[in-house]
Amino acid sequence: MKVGIICAGDEEFAPFLPLIKNCKITQRAMLKFYNGQINGTEVVALFSGVCKVNAAIASQLLIDVFGVTIIINSGTAGGMAPDLEIFDTVISTEVCYHDVAPDILTEFHPWMKSVFFTADRELIELSKVAVNRIKPAGRVIWGRMATGESFIADEGRQKIINEFAPLTADMETAGIAHVCYVNRVPFIAIRCVTDTAAHSGVDKFEENCTKASMIAASITVALLNEIGVR
Repeated sequence: MKVGIICAGDEEFAPFLPLIKNCKITQRAMLKFYNGQINGTEVVALFSGVCKVNAAIASQLLIDVFGVTIIINSGTAGGMAPDLEIFDTVISTEVCYHDVAPDILTEFHPWMKSVFFTADRELIELSKVAVNRIKPAGRVIWGRMATGESFIADEGRQKIINEFAPLTADMETAGIAHVCYVNRVPFIAIRCVTDTAAHSGVDKFEENCTKASMIAASITVALLNEIGVR
């Protein structure tokens, strides 16, 4: 078993770096892959860069080049549900694109039954055990995430909520889930909230990114521990 960990940015990835033992760095497609162990579990971790395509490139390389059998997406997100607060964490049950026409995925490759990529059920259950074990800062909620190629402040927020009712929005998760779906690789995302409708904007993301990244990383490592003993 080997677990791939994908973060979007270097700040989201930073909490993992000191944890990777016997680390070997490999470069592919202008990305650096950090191969080693976290608490005895084999991992290959990296930050992919922002946006769906960058995340998809990293995901496919993790599968094809490094042979990962699970992918975890760890990082930050914007809160979309009105009751979410900054530093709450959402763990994916399903993921969708909010900026792709729905028939693209259902009428054409990969001919899905719906627009939602579902997270791995066993990983969801293990994440509940992990969260209960460490009791991280903020609330942890399991639910739907939406992905698109823009930072959501105020414009377009209500349209996304009306169409998809996601808990969070980000720019990578569905791209990773899409790659995992077509490769039949188990997937889950762990995203901590940096900004909300009440506290929106890039400045809020930048202000809260470091702490939110650490919270998401702590849950990810706790999940790795549960995966390692299953």
